[in-house]
Amino acid sequence: MYRYQHNLVSKEALYIAGPECFYTYGYDMLAAMRARAEALGFGVTLPNDDPLDMENPDLQKRADSIFANLEKIMHDTTAVVADLEAYRGAEPDSGTVYELGMAYAKGAKCYGYTRDKRSFSTKNPNTGLRDGQVRDEFGNHAFYGQLPFAPTIIGSTKIIEGDFDDCLKMMIVDKEEEYKFQAKRGYRVDYSATRTVKPGEKPLVYLAGVERYQENAKEVFEKMKELCARHGMQAFSPVDWAAGVTPVETDNPYVWAENLFDNYQQHVRNCDVIIADLNNYRGYEVNNDVGFECGMGFWLGKKLYGYMEDTSPMIQRVPHLGEEKEFRDHTGSNVENFNYPCNLMFSCSMKIFEGAFEQIIEQVAKDIFQEKDERNA
Repeated sequence: MYRYQHNLVSKEALYIAGPECFYTYGYDMLAAMRARAEALGFGVTLPNDDPLDMENPDLQKRADSIFANLEKIMHDTTAVVADLEAYRGAEPDSGTVYELGMAYAKGAKCYGYTRDKRSFSTKNPNTGLRDGQVRDEFGNHAFYGQLPFAPTIIGSTKIIEGDFDDCLKMMIVDKEEEYKFQAKRGYRVDYSATRTVKPGEKPLVYLAGVERYQENAKEVFEKMKELCARHGMQAFSPVDWAAGVTPVETDNPYVWAENLFDNYQQHVRNCDVIIADLNNYRGYEVNNDVGFECGMGFWLGKKLYGYMEDTSPMIQRVPHLGEEKEFRDHTGSNVENFNYPCNLMFSCSMKIFEGAFEQIIEQVAKDIFQEKDERNA
């Protein structure tokens, strides 16, 4: 490492995101990653640096302490390096993707690493040919099957095929290019940072659901939007095009994914409320697109709600080896034991209702308008 390179990144504060905290010896891994980043000149931010309320007899308070500290640390973060390996299923850890959403919303640079950038249709063992078409385990067409990850990850994150160290090297090269760019007479304006729909009398709701991947997605979302309208809310879905975003005709999967991501993120910026489907998706994790949108929405101050078919504690729903084996699952990772139904990122940032969308929408609407009345009182 040359001294001039060390100085290039000295003002960067990296947040190391990933499920390593659940791994056996995972904190040793994080310590090694931190040491490597600091040796190259980066500053590092990690939530576990600060004292946490981990002795509280209320397990949920322990999780709340972790999340509150994460929010505090994220304010100082300038870049995130995320582990995008599959976790408890075919896709990355949903908590990590939530953090990417937070980082993107605050303008931090997002990097991710993976050993496998093959197409998702290739990596997902449950994808196959059915009736002459490529379909996933739910019978849906392989929505982002040509890409290695969900559109929100593709659109927000620079993805490196390799490991943590390869990410750091790429960041140093990018930093060199940033400094070179400052000497040019051009500039880029990011218009995506603003709302393109003004707040109205009715709450604007974004329906962050996995129905977006279904062939009849528009029809399904229209029914959900009608239910919202009956309860005094105006709703938008991922298959609606946000004001200011134009669909791009292309055969290139990366152009397609970036266009979709632009649409999703604009919906998040425009809305007042996000109602998210937090059910398990391709394993024991929340869907990646939904997770990203929740993290982004939280950072932007949107009101978040979630719904699940089963809101019993995660420790009861994910198979594990018991307390004497540190609640480790089939991968050797800890299952969260915070008396919450899913990853603490979601559980600590929103109310989560049990039932299908049709069953919970009345409760959500009641809560929204009650809070509105209290603010106006």
